Amino acid sequence: MKLPFRDTYEALYRDFSWDIPRHFNMGVAVSDDWAARAPQRVCLEHFSPDGRHRSMTYGELSAQSASFAGALQAFGLGRGDRVALLLPQSFETVVSHVGIYKLGAIALPLALLFGAEALEYRLRIAGAAAIVTNAFGFSRLRDIRDRLPDLRHVILIDSEEPGTYSFQDLVTQHPPLAEVKAGGPDEPALMIFTSGTTGPPKGALHGHRVLAGHIPGMQMAHHFLPQPGDKVWTPSDWAWAGGLLNALLPALMLGVPVVSSPAQKFDADMAFRIMAEMKVRNAFIPPTALRLLSAVERPLEKYALDLRTIGSAGESLGRETYEWAKRTLGLTVNEFYGQTECNFVLSSAANLGVTKAGSIGRAVPGHRVAILDAAGTPLTPGSIGQIAIHKSSPSMFLGYWQNDEATETKFSGDWMLTGDQGRQDENGYVAFFGRDDDVITSSGYRIGPGEIEDCLVGHPAVQLAAVIGKPDPLRTEIVKAYVVLAPGYRPGEALAAEIRDWVKTRLSMHEYPREVEFIDALPLTTTGKVIRRLLRDRAAAEAA
Repeated sequence: MKLPFRDTYEALYRDFSWDIPRHFNMGVAVSDDWAARAPQRVCLEHFSPDGRHRSMTYGELSAQSASFAGALQAFGLGRGDRVALLLPQSFETVVSHVGIYKLGAIALPLALLFGAEALEYRLRIAGAAAIVTNAFGFSRLRDIRDRLPDLRHVILIDSEEPGTYSFQDLVTQHPPLAEVKAGGPDEPALMIFTSGTTGPPKGALHGHRVLAGHIPGMQMAHHFLPQPGDKVWTPSDWAWAGGLLNALLPALMLGVPVVSSPAQKFDADMAFRIMAEMKVRNAFIPPTALRLLSAVERPLEKYALDLRTIGSAGESLGRETYEWAKRTLGLTVNEFYGQTECNFVLSSAANLGVTKAGSIGRAVPGHRVAILDAAGTPLTPGSIGQIAIHKSSPSMFLGYWQNDEATETKFSGDWMLTGDQGRQDENGYVAFFGRDDDVITSSGYRIGPGEIEDCLVGHPAVQLAAVIGKPDPLRTEIVKAYVVLAPGYRPGEALAAEIRDWVKTRLSMHEYPREVEFIDALPLTTTGKVIRRLLRDRAAAEAA
C-alpha cells in the first residue's frame, strides 16, 4: 500500500498496486507493528505553551492501548460497539482510538466545539455505549446523559465525577487485552459524521482498510513521507477525517512522529510558533487557516521554520494563497481532495511536477476519479460535471450508519457521487468548481464561488470571503459576497464599491458581486469549511 519510488507521476500511477493484508487492523498498524521493532521510537509529541513538551513512544502507545482495550472488554463491550471520543488533540485520544480498534469496536470521534444538541444527535444516532472525554466535554454531556439510554460508561481523562471512570486508572492498572479482536479490512472500525454543510449530518462508517487507502495520498502530498527528520502537525481537529485520516493515523503507520497541540481558536502566530518550536517538517493546513497565516508579516524573520511540505484540503485553496506560500514560505502547497465518505483520492505533488494553481491535483495512485454528467456518464476533458470516485478505492466508506437509502443515492453505478462540481483537463488535473448547491445561476451563467472568493482575498482589505447566490427576480440569482475585513480597514460603501470593481476588472462583468456585505466572522464548521447554506438562507430571507 506504500508508494514505490518513481521520478514521474505517470510511472508512479502505473506501477502502484494495493497489497492490503487479509488481516489488517488499524490499531496494530499504528502501534504494535512499530512497538515490536522499535519500542523506544517516539510516535507522539505534545506542544505546551509553557515549553514543557511531552513525548510518547510506540512501546508506551502499544501497552496503554492494550490495557484500555482490556478495560472496555471488562465493561462488556466488544466487536461492533460504538465508543465515542469527545477529546482535543492529546495522547489520550490516540490511546483510545488504538484500543478501540484492537477490541474490534467502532470509534466515534466528536468535536469538543459541538453544542449539547449536536452531541445528543450524534450519540443517539450512533447508539454509543461509552464515551471518553475531559471535564469540558463532561459539562456538555451532563445535561443530555439522561436522554441517551445506550450510553452506559463515561470515562474522564482529567477529572473525577460520580458515576465515571478514570482513564489513567484504566490504562495503568487494567490487564491488557489478550488478543486483537478484529483483523479484516472490511470490518467496521470508525464512524465519522459528515460536516452537515448541505443537510443533516450522517454517520459515514469505515472499515479498517480506510487507513491503508490513505497511505498513497499521504506519501504523495508529502513527497514520499517518511524522510529523515519528518514530523507531522495539523491544526485540524482529530475528530474529523482531515485531522485523523489526512495526518494523524497515516503518519503513525509510516513511523513519523505527530505533534499535538492544545485546543484553541486558530491563532496564526501560535501556529507558526508550534511549527518552529516543535521542528515540524510536514504540515496539513486547511485553506482558511493558510489565509489567516498569510496575515502575519515576514514570518520567516520571526520564526525558525524547517518545513519540508505543506498539504491543504477542505475547500479550494485558490491562486492567491498558493502564490503567497511560494513567495513567503518558499514552499508549493500540495492541494488534495476527498470527502468524509472517501478521502485523499486527488493530490498534488510538487516534487513530481504535479502542481497547478487553482487545481486540486490528479488522481492518487490506486484511486480512480472521473467527472460525470447528470446521467452518470464520464465527460470529456474541459466539461463541468460532478466529481465522482470509483467504488474500488480502499478508502471508500462501507455506508451511512442505519441509512441505506442515503447510501444508495450516494452512488451512480460504480461511482460515488461527491456532490461537488468540477472539471478535468486533458492532463488529468481536476479544478474544483463548487458544491452542487453552491453553484450560482445568474443571467444564464453558471458561476462557481471559488474563483470569485480567491479574487476577493487578493484585495488587501479582505481577510476572508464567502460568495453565494441571492435570489433575484430578473437574473434568477445575483452574486453576493460576505466579507471579513483585514485589521485596519473599516466597512463602508466606498470600500464595497472598490471591492466590486476589483473583481469586475480581474474576472468578468457577470461574476463580480453586485452586493458586498461586511460581517465580523463567517459561519464555519469545526473543520474550517464555510457553511454557505446559512449564508444562502440569510440572503433568501433578505430577498423575500
